[in-house]
Parts: sequence; structure tokens; C-alpha cells
Amino acid sequence: MSRPLLIENARIVDPASGTDQQGAVLVENGLISDIAFGGPVGVPEDAEVFNANGHVLSPGLIDMRVFTGEPGKEYRETLASAGEAAAAGGVTSFVMMPDTTPVVDDGALIDFLIRRAKATSKVNVLPAGAITKGLDGQEMTEFGLLKEAGAVCITDGRRSIQSTSLLRTVMSYAANYGLTVVHHVSDKGLTGDGVMNEGLFATILGLKGIPREAETIPLARDLQLAALTGTKYHAAQISCAASVDLVAVAKKRNTSVTAGISINNLALNENDIGRYRTFFKLSTPLRSEDDRQAVIEGLRNGTIDTIHSDHDPQDSEVKRQPFAEASDGAIGLETLLAAALRLVHSGDVDLLTVLRAMTSRPADILGLPSGRIAKGAPADLIVFDLDYPWQVTEREIRSRSHNTSFEGARLAGKVLRTIVGGQTVHTHVEES
Repeated sequence: MSRPLLIENARIVDPASGTDQQGAVLVENGLISDIAFGGPVGVPEDAEVFNANGHVLSPGLIDMRVFTGEPGKEYRETLASAGEAAAAGGVTSFVMMPDTTPVVDDGALIDFLIRRAKATSKVNVLPAGAITKGLDGQEMTEFGLLKEAGAVCITDGRRSIQSTSLLRTVMSYAANYGLTVVHHVSDKGLTGDGVMNEGLFATILGLKGIPREAETIPLARDLQLAALTGTKYHAAQISCAASVDLVAVAKKRNTSVTAGISINNLALNENDIGRYRTFFKLSTPLRSEDDRQAVIEGLRNGTIDTIHSDHDPQDSEVKRQPFAEASDGAIGLETLLAAALRLVHSGDVDLLTVLRAMTSRPADILGLPSGRIAKGAPADLIVFDLDYPWQVTEREIRSRSHNTSFEGARLAGKVLRTIVGGQTVHTHVEES
């Protein structure tokens, strides 16, 4: 059993309760046992005392969209290396997408991954079960067995189900099991062989574009099916103004609908592709600056619920290709918080709203007890310096793959300490 831990002199920011004030938190036996604002808190004699020096103490981040290489492509990422990256970035739990080899489409593999993660990863790994066997969009998996084994939601990861009738059946069954359907919205016919956002910039670069309608048409379908079936539906990641409008209208009639967004679509736009920089080749693609401003407003007004890293490790062999031929994807666990804090430093979104989208909202959607600072809650916590300046460099990346879309970026905000289940799993060390 570990020593109790007192985190004192902290700026406690807890979006679940709307708290933002100075105080102290006591951790015992893996749980938050006491919280004090202004006054002293009782401290056991053998407790470790950590002075936060006024820095932010918040719930640990919950990342709802993380791809790993393990099992099958461990050279890209293992559960251990993803856990190292997550801990350094302040992510204390992440939802692991089922796009592995083999695909996570049965209960036995869910069970194996949970045991493997407990043995090797510093943070909580929450497996998602595949909606269809082999992610082929044809035959449904056994939702009851997936949930019984520990799947926190069902999704086909990068794939989007094209059959409307199949998706209706999926949602009906998922509603019976109380499982959240997390769906990547992409119309295969409209996406075609497009590689970036459709528009003037794509024309200038001579690249085939992906229209916004490839996202909005299946999204509109999904939202109607969610209302029809009564299931808990989460649009995995939206990226444009028209999608924000669709979700806003749907939420007025159906409170079971939520939406997420990749930090890439909040922090970057299509112009960052520059001269065919493949680290910016992503799915969903980076959109225009007008779309980026619209999704920021969607986050600010509550239409968009969650922010995730869309961590997708790819090796250099598949990224160092001509833009049209390179694989999609970028890593993001280590930069998620600092990139999101750009919105705070720019004055676009306040700190509570940004943190809510990475703590209590994902916890609410997935039915997790974490994501909040409350007595009895799991002690999954982070302390971070809101203004700490740093630059993303390749040699400091902990992931096995280095395909970050923030390479060389100057960011403000650094995680000083990450605590999972009461145990310190990361401490920032100043370079000499």
C-alpha cells in the first residue's frame, strides 16, 4: 500500500463541479479522500506532501480516440510506449480503438488487452469493441460479450459503416446493452481517393479534395437513426461548420447525442499542409480557417462535447511518401493538453470549458467514475504549469513513432506530475 499523498497550494480546477480556487487534495488508497479550500486539511503522519506552488491541479485527461500498434504492429506503438506518452501528456485514461491486428472484435481479446495493459501501461487503457467483425462493415459482433469483457463503447475506429439498415440495427442492439456507439462519419463514395480538404488550396496543390458533405451527409443520417432507436450516439470527430449546425439542432431533440473533435481540427487548418507536409495528412482532413473558427465556437457553446488526440502512430516508411500516397494519421498523446491550451491563451475558450471536454464529459459519455475531483473518486490527477514554454522536438517524443503534426511547435503548458490511481506515473524533470 502506498503512502498517502497531499497536494497542497494548488489551483484546483474541476470542470465537473465548476470549481476554480486554491486548495489542497489528499489522496489515500488510490482515491481522493479529502479536499480543502482555503483552510488546512488533515494530514496523516506518513503522508508525502507535494507543493504545487499555485499551479493547476485538475482531473487527469480522458482521451477518447487512441490507436496503438499492439497487437500486431508493435514497431509503431505498444501499450507500454503509449502509456509513457500518455502519462507525460497528462492523459490518465485512453480509449483504445479496435483497429489492430487482429481486430478487437471478441471478448477474449478485450480480456487479454485489459490484463496486458495492467501489466505494461502506466495509465488506464479502456478497450473499445468493434461494431462489425474484422471492421468490414458487414456482420455485427456480439455486443453483450464485448461489454461483459470490459469494452467501454463500440466503434469501427477509422472505418465508417456505409449501410444505413445495418447501422439502424447496430444502434437498436447497442441501446439494449446500454453501449455508446462511437462512429466515424465518412461517406466512402464522396471521400473517394481524396487526400485533403476540398477547396482552392487543394486545387493549387493539385491534390484531390474531400468535400465537407462526405462528413455531413452520413452525420445527418446517423443523428436521425440515433433519434429513431434511442441509442447513445457519439459522432467520433466532426470538423466543419455545417456539422456543428447539424449536431446543435439534433441536441435540442435528443439529449443522448454527443460529438467529439480532434485537437488537430481545433488547432490547425488546411494551410498548415504547406508544401505537401505529410504529417498533416489526416482523417478527418484539416479544414479551412472558417471551419476551424466554427468548431471553436461549437466547443465554446457546448455543441461539441469532447476533445481527443486522435493519436495514430505511423512509421516513417508510410509517411515519407508523396502526399497523396502517404498514410493518414499523427501522434498526439504528449501534445494534447498543451495544444488545447492554445485556445485558452488566445482567449478563444476558457480553461474550464477546455478541460471539461477532456475530463468530465468523456467520463459522462463512457460512464466512468473518474474525470472529476470529488471525495471517493479515483485519484487520477494532473498538476500542470499553465504557462510553461516548450518546443516539441523529435528527441523528446516518447511514442515509438514520430509523426507529430506539432513538430517544432512552440507551446505553453507543461504537465509537472501525473497521478493514476494514487500512484505518481510521471514527474517533469527540468533539463540541465
